[in-house]
Amino acid sequence: MDKRFLLALVLTAVVVIATPWLFGTRSTQDASKTARDTIAISDSIRRPASDTAISPAATNAEKPAVTGPVDSSRSVAQTVPETTTVSLKLADYTFNSIGAVPIAVELKSYKALDGSKRNVRLESKSGPLLSFRLFLPGDTVDLTRAAFSPTRSGSNVLSYSANVHGADVVIRYTFAPDSYLVRVSGEVHHPNANAGFIAVEMPSSLKSAEADSLDDQQHLAYAVKPQREGARGIPFSKLDPGERRLEPGPITWVAAKNKYFIIGVLTPDNGTPFAEVAITGGPRTGRRATQASAIAVDPIRNGTFAFELYTGPQEWRRLLALGRGFENSNPYGGFLQGVVQPFATIVMRILLWMRATLNLSYGWVLVIFGVAVRLLLWPLNQKAMRTSMKMSRLQPELAEIQKRYKSDPQRMQSEIMRVYREHGMSPFSSLSGCLPMLLPMPILFALFFVFQNTIEFRGVPFLWLADISLKDPFFIVPVIMGLSMFVLSIIGMRNSPPNPQAKMMAYVLPVMMTVFFLNLASGLNLYYAVQNLTAIPQQWLIANERAKSGATPAPARA
Repeated sequence: MDKRFLLALVLTAVVVIATPWLFGTRSTQDASKTARDTIAISDSIRRPASDTAISPAATNAEKPAVTGPVDSSRSVAQTVPETTTVSLKLADYTFNSIGAVPIAVELKSYKALDGSKRNVRLESKSGPLLSFRLFLPGDTVDLTRAAFSPTRSGSNVLSYSANVHGADVVIRYTFAPDSYLVRVSGEVHHPNANAGFIAVEMPSSLKSAEADSLDDQQHLAYAVKPQREGARGIPFSKLDPGERRLEPGPITWVAAKNKYFIIGVLTPDNGTPFAEVAITGGPRTGRRATQASAIAVDPIRNGTFAFELYTGPQEWRRLLALGRGFENSNPYGGFLQGVVQPFATIVMRILLWMRATLNLSYGWVLVIFGVAVRLLLWPLNQKAMRTSMKMSRLQPELAEIQKRYKSDPQRMQSEIMRVYREHGMSPFSSLSGCLPMLLPMPILFALFFVFQNTIEFRGVPFLWLADISLKDPFFIVPVIMGLSMFVLSIIGMRNSPPNPQAKMMAYVLPVMMTVFFLNLASGLNLYYAVQNLTAIPQQWLIANERAKSGATPAPARA
């Protein structure tokens, strides 16, 4: 194994080992009420002057009929909460009349993998999925303590109404069939409503329905999409208890998510964006961060507000269809997001296309994808390996020139360039011979992130593997991956000059990579093992070609 191939192996190890260190995420009470109560409209929020005045039409507008108004002085303890369930094809939505809030969403197409044999149920560990507060000039109205009266309008509209602190408030949910998207709209009739804001509080945590609940907790995060910037993720683990971050507007959407499911509030197309999002770290009862708080502030215009609520799986195509960049609610790559995210998107598109075209499980799709990548790179690798052989043959002559003209650097440089020209090479040939060996690395790099949140891989069996998104319980695939890497290294050293460093790396690197991959997704191990196995025949052919052509190095000129 020559120096170029050794360099490729070393860089491979650096990329794979550094990936989780640079970009990996670390992950039962609500964020403290005191922290939530400190949320206020920041000085960065400014309504245009044309909107601050209350128009006569808005002030004198006819108020909607309020069914069973509730006096704000009435205690919630004196009111019996009324639970309403809206059943649709894809999900069942459960609401509570106290606060007019959604408290749970049951997804009919996804089974929990925690052994309960029930459907996945999206709900917070404490509190509702969403809650509302009303910011009026000089007053903050906590709608979570108000008792609303529900009204059903057909099968697709659920309305809640109440009178709270002199304000008539209506919150309306409009459901779309065959979709996880719900349109939320509201009306606030109050003299100062047009100068106010509605605050939407996201869930502080999400219950896990996964076989590996600890891994699910590590992926708890909020994601925010500023209107003029790319989406960015804020893992719970990156927030210290009580730490507060303010994301200034305009904001297109904000989401709370675990590994595979997401709850997002999105501004309607051509609608008013959120004014800001305030995020606060929650208390920790252990090493893992499982609690946080996020509040999105939406301006009230003409006494109304509106946004869209998505509660469902992180299916890439479904999120892409929603537009507004919601498919990027899993920002990949940390500070290298601008490079990693597009590449991960390309890989995801290819895998989804192969799944739909070939009608095979994702396990076989990964096998075929790994073979296809190697076959596509075969010509480049062939050229690189032959260049490497030429460089090996030139080394004795170059070493002789360096020794002979060590006292005359200019003459030495001239002679070295002459040797390169005579053999049709250049000083950059060594680098160009190494680069093709690293071309599969971006794909492996992208797959590392894709496997973190891609619900399409969730629960997919393959051969003895029950779920390719989880580690191999028997560690068979990581061992195969390590053995294939070892065989590839040994074949690469055939018919090459003895190299103690290369021999040591041939033993150490496969062991190191196997240990690192043991607890990673078995599908990722499968892809890398297939890559190695597919590369063995080419390495064998090159070793035989090396034996035929190059045993004799190029003679040094007198």
